[in-house]
Amino acid sequence: MPRPTSDVQAFEAHAPDVDLDDLRARLGAARLPEAETVHRAAPDPRRWEQGVPLADLVDVVDYWRTGYNWRSFEERVNRIGQFRTVIDDLGIHFLHRRSARADATPLLLTHGWPGSIAEFIDVVDELADPEDADAPAFHVVAPSLPGFGYSDKPATTGWGTEKIAAAWVELMGRLGYSQFAAHGGDWGGNITTVLGGRFPAHVLGIHTTFAEAPPGLTTDGLTAAERKWTEETRDFWRHRAAYAKQQATRPQTIGYSLVDSPVGLLAWILDKFAEWSDTEDSPFETISRDRILDDVTLYWLTRTGASAARIYYESHNSLDPELRVDVPSAVSMYPRDIEKCPRPWAQERYRQIVRWGSPETGGHFPSLEVPEYFVKDLREGLAAVLAARR
Repeated sequence: MPRPTSDVQAFEAHAPDVDLDDLRARLGAARLPEAETVHRAAPDPRRWEQGVPLADLVDVVDYWRTGYNWRSFEERVNRIGQFRTVIDDLGIHFLHRRSARADATPLLLTHGWPGSIAEFIDVVDELADPEDADAPAFHVVAPSLPGFGYSDKPATTGWGTEKIAAAWVELMGRLGYSQFAAHGGDWGGNITTVLGGRFPAHVLGIHTTFAEAPPGLTTDGLTAAERKWTEETRDFWRHRAAYAKQQATRPQTIGYSLVDSPVGLLAWILDKFAEWSDTEDSPFETISRDRILDDVTLYWLTRTGASAARIYYESHNSLDPELRVDVPSAVSMYPRDIEKCPRPWAQERYRQIVRWGSPETGGHFPSLEVPEYFVKDLREGLAAVLAARR
């Protein structure tokens, strides 16, 4: 790996012992509500109709306090390679794992909410140095969004998805990557769309699990399955998106709870892992408690519950309806994701779709739910993108 320049500084994560002791003390002293009034025996998805069931939360809180090892996560991210740089007066943190392969392609991975760089730690090594010599290899860069993790918290408004995309181009340039491929889901998918649309001179192509069509399209000509996708997405935004409305309008208010109460933070995030994963009851059917607690603990120790929520205030419903993406694009719609865009709609924005993936399993967090398939799908999608550039 090249030596960091004066603009890019090496970074190591190490939470003070006093912060970990404080976390355990707060968990031990937590005041919990009574059980939900829709209590049912597990497994049953209806158990979650009022949010995280009390029994499930108590179990995770106990493990978080007595069994979870944060130091293991720190060791893993430090081994991958962490750095920070200042862009537009804001400190940006990122993972950077260079491949040993001479033919590797720079790849930018952008997470969303309630995710973090923790979404990618199980896939970075395989993307950078695949066991299969015929598989494509990548120099992997995974930044923490402004206000998330070890990136700084913006002190003023303005850090929306357009500004973040521009910052990512600057970041990749500082690392010597004047051209790169980009992947993202959730807010990372939105930012990846902006990258492909605004910066075609720098972006070789994109892979995304989030494709947002321009507004005003009709369901005429869609298949029955595609119409069902649009109905499910509409139902999500009408009936299950209170979290987004809260964070888009009053992030400061919910932020007090997210920064002051580890149990409140856990419940707020665990609810989304449960609802948005391809499971029948608990998110732990596919994602380990350790992986979810890696993510939640990162939010807790960096006190970013409020600052991360503000990305909704900055960018909710803000994707430019006129933006078009002409670079080669690969799109994968996982079956249990919360928003699924029909291909005919997606093609109105992404005008050179070179691969359309329809995985059989997986939800909103595929790199955690189905990591082996995610890597395979990402490789195949980016291989199609890069082939289209030749």
